[in-house]
Amino acid sequence: MAEVKKKERDYTKEVDELIPEAKAIAQSGNLQGALDKLFTLEKQARNASDAVSTTRLVKEICQLCYDARDYTLLNSSINLLSKKHGQLKVAIQAMVEQAMGWLEEIRQREGVEKWLELIETLRNVTEGKIFLETPRARVTLLLAHYHESLADNPTPTSPPPKDSLQTASDLLSDLQVETYSSMDRREKTEFILEQMRLLIRLARVKDAEVGVEGKKDAIGGGEAEWVKVRVGGRKVNEEFLKEKENEVRHHQSCIPNIILTNKSQDLKLKYYDMMIQFALKHSAYLDAAKYYYKVWETPSIKEEVDGRGREALEHIVYYVVLAPHDNEQSDMLHRLFNDPALKRLELQHALVKCFTTTELMRWPGIEDIYGPHLRATSVFSSDKLWEDLHTRVIEHNIRVVAQYYTRITLQRLTSLLDLNRQQTEETLCRLVVSGTVWARIDRTAGIVNFRASKSAEDVMNDWSSDMQRLLGLVEKTWMGVNAAQAAQSRAVKA
Repeated sequence: MAEVKKKERDYTKEVDELIPEAKAIAQSGNLQGALDKLFTLEKQARNASDAVSTTRLVKEICQLCYDARDYTLLNSSINLLSKKHGQLKVAIQAMVEQAMGWLEEIRQREGVEKWLELIETLRNVTEGKIFLETPRARVTLLLAHYHESLADNPTPTSPPPKDSLQTASDLLSDLQVETYSSMDRREKTEFILEQMRLLIRLARVKDAEVGVEGKKDAIGGGEAEWVKVRVGGRKVNEEFLKEKENEVRHHQSCIPNIILTNKSQDLKLKYYDMMIQFALKHSAYLDAAKYYYKVWETPSIKEEVDGRGREALEHIVYYVVLAPHDNEQSDMLHRLFNDPALKRLELQHALVKCFTTTELMRWPGIEDIYGPHLRATSVFSSDKLWEDLHTRVIEHNIRVVAQYYTRITLQRLTSLLDLNRQQTEETLCRLVVSGTVWARIDRTAGIVNFRASKSAEDVMNDWSSDMQRLLGLVEKTWMGVNAAQAAQSRAVKA
């Protein structure tokens, strides 16, 4: 591409005279003759660096081809003009924008084939040109949506739905829109979210093939796509999503009444919808709870006390209690329990209270009290998540036992947990490995120890600490006695 040079001559007068003449020639049926005249003057204007005249001429050339419905000539003219020696950037930009404005009309009037030809022409022209990165991204998005539509409604000549999805995902994933300086922040975010959406859809198709013989992705599934989803999620600025115009504007939802997934939805909820899907795919329940909390914090959702706000809060509770115990989970659980909004949900508030109180929860009782309601929800309708809840109840009970017992028989512990001996040992070992509790099992004696035996050094350190505290109390008492005696002697003298 030529460097910007100083304009050597103004061809405005010549262009004003030639354009009406070229139109008349084209209307008489001699389109090629009209184009030849325009190409001749375009070369002169381009060599003289007359940007305005060159732009008018290249646009007129394309317009005449479009008006004549000669799409082959239109595509070849766009390619030719973009490759002209010393072609001006502004002329190419104007030509590309003009052609993009015709895409929808060509698709409706001439069909998909002519539309695809122009799409490919525009992608070829814009390839490798930084000043055309935004138009290229927009054209590529249209092409990706076309391939996605083939996955939904395949034709006899189209590839398999999975291949169409793969093509659509690859087309968008190749765009590094976060580096585009000419694209505004909102549009960048929309592109990244579309990349994530297609990746998730493709990943789910591949996950469905896991374990199926003869399928290409029978082993790995869509794990590579899920990793890319996580990378894409890190490109989105969550602070930007908090801005009011990026929150709620529409009310359609794929997760009942909470998260939106349509292309026209607001950015914030679309982002957290996909991050929740990613978290649940990898059983990261605490992350899912945090994402739902971000959704619940959205003012328009929080205001719907009996609608989306209630459902978001319920999901926060469910995924917090499903998350493995650690400091972060415990902190979020206690903050949620103290939140006044939770008190309006009696059953969920009682469930959280069970996990924040250092008392045993007998699983049969939990099933009787909470089971009928929880199993009817979209979360616990899954047998896996219901079993995970059972596991969290058992782990809570073991932590409670570890606080109140230094030693307990394995038989008694098994009875308290409502498990068999093998399940008790497996759960206890898992908590020991994770560092949640300290325990040792003496299988011969059938006893579980919850207090570690102390070394001689630890015993001496404890003794030394106790002695220091004792001597400190003695010294404080002695000083108090001396002060009382001094006060009494002064009173007697008086």
